Amino acid sequence: MKVKSAKKCCCAEKTIVEKSEPIQVKKAGRKPIPGKEVVFTIHAEKGKEVYLAGEFNNWNPTAKKMAYKARQGLYTATIKLVEGEYQYKFVIDGVWCADPENINSVANDQGTFNSVITVK
Repeated sequence: MKVKSAKKCCCAEKTIVEKSEPIQVKKAGRKPIPGKEVVFTIHAEKGKEVYLAGEFNNWNPTAKKMAYKARQGLYTATIKLVEGEYQYKFVIDGVWCADPENINSVANDQGTFNSVITVK
C-alpha cells in the first residue's frame, strides 16, 4: 500500500491518509449478546405508545418500544438478560404502569411498585 499524501483535517488531532490502491475491508461478525431472551407482554389498546423500562435500560422511558401484535391484542418486547433479578415497568402513553399480570413486585421510592422478574 502506497501513501500518496498525508493531510491534516480540520481538527488537528486526526490525519487523513489518501491511498493509491483500494482497501478491502472485512466485515466483522457481530458477537452474540450473552443472556436469555425474555419476552415482555402487556394488553393495551391498539394505537397506544407502549415502552418497556427497567433496571436493564437505566429506566429510560423510551429506550425499548414495544410492538403491537394485533392477532393477540397485546404489545410485546424481547430483550436478552443475563441471570439475575430485574425491576421493570411499562410506560403507556407516558404513564408508568406495573405489570398487571406479574404478582412479583417491590415498593419503589416514588410510592408505587415496580414489577420484578427473575431470569435463571
